[in-house]
Amino acid sequence: MDPSPGWIDEVYDGVRYGLAGRVIAETSSPYQRVTIIESERYGKGLLLDGCWMTAERQERHYHEPLVHPALCGAERIERVLVIGGGDGGTARECLRHSGVRQLDMVEIDGLVVELCREHLPSLGGGAWSDPRLRLSIDDGIAWVAAAESASYDVVIVDGSDPAGPAEGLFNRAFFEQCRRLLKPGGVFATQSESPEAFRSVHLDTVRLLRELFGHADPLYGWVPMYPSGWWSWTFAALDGPRYLQPDPARTAAVAAGCEIWSPRWQAGAFAAVPAGIERALAD
Repeated sequence: MDPSPGWIDEVYDGVRYGLAGRVIAETSSPYQRVTIIESERYGKGLLLDGCWMTAERQERHYHEPLVHPALCGAERIERVLVIGGGDGGTARECLRHSGVRQLDMVEIDGLVVELCREHLPSLGGGAWSDPRLRLSIDDGIAWVAAAESASYDVVIVDGSDPAGPAEGLFNRAFFEQCRRLLKPGGVFATQSESPEAFRSVHLDTVRLLRELFGHADPLYGWVPMYPSGWWSWTFAALDGPRYLQPDPARTAAVAAGCEIWSPRWQAGAFAAVPAGIERALAD
C-alpha cells in the first residue's frame, strides 16, 4: 500500500478513470481486493478489485436513483430486500421511508461492511443501528433461492459490475428468483451498468427483465466517477410500471432530503432514452 498522494485509477477498455488522492486502507477478502482511498475532490471512496464503487461526495448520484423510484412506486413497502450494498448507502436511503418495517440486506463480503463502517460512516449513517435493518453476510444468490415466495414488497439489487462475486447477479436464474420473491404490487430494481461503457450488459439486462416481467424501464443518470460517467438503473413490477408514478405522500416525506432524486428528475430520467439504445431495445 502506497500512502503517498498521487492518482488512483480504474482502467477499463482503454480509458482511465482517476481521482487525485491517496490509499488509506487496502486488504483482500476471500472474494476481492478492498481499497479505501481519500481523494481531493470527492472525499473518501471505495474500490473493489480496482473498480470504483462509491465516494462520500458521489454516492447520492447512485443511491437515490436506485432506491426512490422503487420505494415511491411499490404498492406497499413494509418488507424490503437489498442484495449487496455493503457500503450502507442503499440501506440508508430505504430506511428514510417510515413505511419500511423490515429491511433484509444480504452482502457477500463482510470486509466491505467492516471497512465502510470504519472509513465511510456517513454512507450508512444511522442505518447500521436502525432496528429495522437485518444484515446477513451471505451469498445473495443462494439466499434468494432459499427465501419464501411472495415475501417482499421491494427487491433491490445493488451489486458491483458483473465480474467476481457479483457475476451471478446478472442472469436469468437470479432475476427469476427475485421476481418470485415479490408480493403483488411489488417492485424490482437493479443497477444496470453504463449504456456506453457496458452497452451489451446494459441492453441484455433490460431485455431480460422485459421478458421476465412483461415490461421494464431503464432510468438514466450520471455518476461522474464511474466508467463513462453515464449510468443506469432498471425497474420492473408485477402489475405494470407502477414505478413511473411516485406516491405523493412518500415523495413528500423524502424529497427534501435528496440531492439528485425528485419526481421531476425521475420523469426526465426515465424519458431520457438515447435514440440508439431505444432502437436496440426495440429489435
